Amino acid sequence: MPFGEAHRGQSGLQLRFLNGSSQVKPFYDYVIIGAGTAGLTIADRLTADGDSTVLLIENGKIVDSPRIDQVYSGLAAMGPTWSYQINSVPQVNLRNRTTAVLAGNLVGGSSAINAMMTVRGTSEDYDRWGNFFSNSSTWSWNGLLPYLKKALNFVPPEVTVAESVNITYDTSFWGNSSSVYAGWPSFQWPGLKMQIEAFQDIPGVEFPTDSGAGKAGVYWFPTFMDPKIVQRSYATTGHFDGINRTNHDVVTESHVTKIILEDGIATGVIFRQGKGNATTYTTVKANREVVLSAGAIHSPQILQLSGIGPKRLLQSAGIDTKVDLPGVGQNFQDHPMMFMSIVLSNFTTHPSPSDMFGNPSFTDWAQTLWRENKTGPYSMGIGNAAAWLGMPVIAPETFETIASKLENQNYAAQLPPDTDPTVIAGYTAQMKEMARSIRSPNTAFYNHVLSGSGSSGSLIDLHPLSRGTVNINTTDPFNTEPIVDYRALTNPVDLDILIEFLRFTKRYFFETRLKELSPRQVQPPDYVEEPDDLAGFLQSNLSPSEFHPSGTCAMMPKELGGVVDESLRVYGVKNLRVVDASIMPTLPGANTCQSVYAIAEKAVDLIKADMR
Repeated sequence: MPFGEAHRGQSGLQLRFLNGSSQVKPFYDYVIIGAGTAGLTIADRLTADGDSTVLLIENGKIVDSPRIDQVYSGLAAMGPTWSYQINSVPQVNLRNRTTAVLAGNLVGGSSAINAMMTVRGTSEDYDRWGNFFSNSSTWSWNGLLPYLKKALNFVPPEVTVAESVNITYDTSFWGNSSSVYAGWPSFQWPGLKMQIEAFQDIPGVEFPTDSGAGKAGVYWFPTFMDPKIVQRSYATTGHFDGINRTNHDVVTESHVTKIILEDGIATGVIFRQGKGNATTYTTVKANREVVLSAGAIHSPQILQLSGIGPKRLLQSAGIDTKVDLPGVGQNFQDHPMMFMSIVLSNFTTHPSPSDMFGNPSFTDWAQTLWRENKTGPYSMGIGNAAAWLGMPVIAPETFETIASKLENQNYAAQLPPDTDPTVIAGYTAQMKEMARSIRSPNTAFYNHVLSGSGSSGSLIDLHPLSRGTVNINTTDPFNTEPIVDYRALTNPVDLDILIEFLRFTKRYFFETRLKELSPRQVQPPDYVEEPDDLAGFLQSNLSPSEFHPSGTCAMMPKELGGVVDESLRVYGVKNLRVVDASIMPTLPGANTCQSVYAIAEKAVDLIKADMR
């Protein structure tokens, strides 16, 4: 049997899924490392016209599981089952705690295991990327909006549901041609209406009509779900299932060990497969390009193993330096997350999320609806309403002081002692941008997902200022996971911002119409008010990760520590691009998945432009 059978319960041969390395052809036009969010998108688009041959090499397996399909709660697939088993180094500023580093290890990548929140950044988030190059860069809100639209197929919410809680949307910000869907549940908690309206009592809060408008504020956003079948919609369902093209090959459980470089040109890839006690190594050539889409944890690792990266690091690992590129593995960012607990003692709006656990008759009703027609509360993910607010709104009295403090920092002192001058220059440029952004109402720093229940939820820092590293383990680089260091809170201004998050959340509950519901602060205790005490609470409770690793192969000028240029080509190497969240120079103020789809769609046009 030359190819695998259909793999997701559908009839007929679905795609050219290779059972082993022996079936891999000697060469392809494009070899893509990583069959995740970006890799699957690129492979689908490049092979659609039949003119190009593509091999996708994936470390994980093809997985078919109801836990991945499940929309309810948004968290069923998250965790160690389909993620790499990586822990960060102990975080000095977080009481030496370590953190699980979640990154999808399966076909579909992290789009298969994320919480399905379909959110994009503000216009300033994307303009910032291009500004590191020039004011005319196509990496901008206007330049990326067509790709954000192309990436997803927007299906509006049901009219009755939208009217029940005042959901607004604007289809002009969305496309309808993709096979990756942005849909809505058939039910919303009525308490959300009051939670959203309470923000009207806070000066400066905007209420954009659509989550895709590129504006900060309080708004509704869709879920990565196909509303017709009420299941997760992700890179596998949108860009993999059902493809049966002779020019589209996929090999799984295959670990790329290095990219082959010949005279500064990427000519192919070496990958290994383990079967029993035997390990086989296979070389495959790329006639046109190698595309690295292994994610922000593994793309820098593969570059470093291939001799592309900081020379001193490579030398200490015994790896020949092919291209001394100091930025590889630096500039690591993720969204820090914390939980502040405030309970509304007189919250009486029902149904509410607590009824799913404490009200048997409501649960029976919800289960019946789900069983009979896939509607009701079980069609909801993690939520569809949130606040995404700028510093002038959440800290009107202190944002200018915080911005000035950041502006006047010694930036080199916030990075590891041996950091390359170009990486320091890039961080300096970023922090100057961030100081401007702290003064802007349209860069969201604060994120609070609303639950529709009588309590608060998680708080997310959308623009952390600390920068970490993802580097090879120099003692055994080819057989170990990279060493991940978030370097959480190494920039002290992060603490200043997070303390304002706690204060603002308290304001939201105690100084708006919600005060009529008798709010009670549980965590941190209400007597914890002094900055030093709040900092101590954060050091004990902050997670450095919302599972959005980014930035480690930054798209910035080389003199600013960049790894790829505006065409996503690796500096100093021909025929090699990086396309995934690692190229983001700074995080968008949003969950990263939608932006990664857009990056991949834009990359396809960049690649095709070079074919001509």
